[in-house]
Amino acid sequence: MKIEEYLSTLPKSIMSGEDVDLKDDTLREILGFASLGKGDVFYHLGCGNAHSIQIALEEFGAARAVGIDNNEAKASGARKMLESRDLKGWEIRCEDILDSDLSDATVILFWFSDFDMVEKMVPKFSRLGDGCRVITIWGPLPGNLPDKVEFPYILNRVPFRRAPGVREQAMAVFGTDCIDFVTAWEFAERYSKAVASKNADNDRFLTILQTLVIWINAWNLGIACGDEIPPPVSSYFGILKTYFGIEMEHLLERRPA
Repeated sequence: MKIEEYLSTLPKSIMSGEDVDLKDDTLREILGFASLGKGDVFYHLGCGNAHSIQIALEEFGAARAVGIDNNEAKASGARKMLESRDLKGWEIRCEDILDSDLSDATVILFWFSDFDMVEKMVPKFSRLGDGCRVITIWGPLPGNLPDKVEFPYILNRVPFRRAPGVREQAMAVFGTDCIDFVTAWEFAERYSKAVASKNADNDRFLTILQTLVIWINAWNLGIACGDEIPPPVSSYFGILKTYFGIEMEHLLERRPA
């Protein structure tokens, strides 16, 4: 089956990140990457267990921290956890982020994989106050050049800088105009470590898939190194097809020389 068909068989909650909570150490990395500090108003869109809210207040001294999640059970659990910590300056909202008032935000963590949702949120973010930092994981905000990158963490600052094209955006994210297999694997592994699951085997499989996605995108954008498919990429194409029944070669938009 094609990779798109395989992904469609997975639970939507996994693909959307709905049932994935980032590790506390990952949250600390993200908040440090954003230079969160006193005076900042931090928002986590899709806050889940709200550990990000706790860490933002306790360890980074944020003036205020707001978690938003459309799952009432998660929101209720988050409120109970924060109440038990006897923290001040927090708020948990159960609502759709498209309807949320984010006007006082200075730092926003936004980790959504639904492309339609991401596209709808970009205009909303662009109307926020100058200097507001929007943090994404893995992918930048569509159509915009990042202001800071420590892959997989990406920061866009209001007012956003429009990207001349997808190729320029990709180069800004990866910091190179030539992506080989080793580079693709390095970046994919960073992502896997940031969102690591309890099952290391799953992380390995995720790294392989993400490596191939990065390399294929680079190939299609003309920023892959060389004019031939590297042996490791061909090998993983074969492994996925032979042992998992997953085909990815059709994603190549141009044929090798």
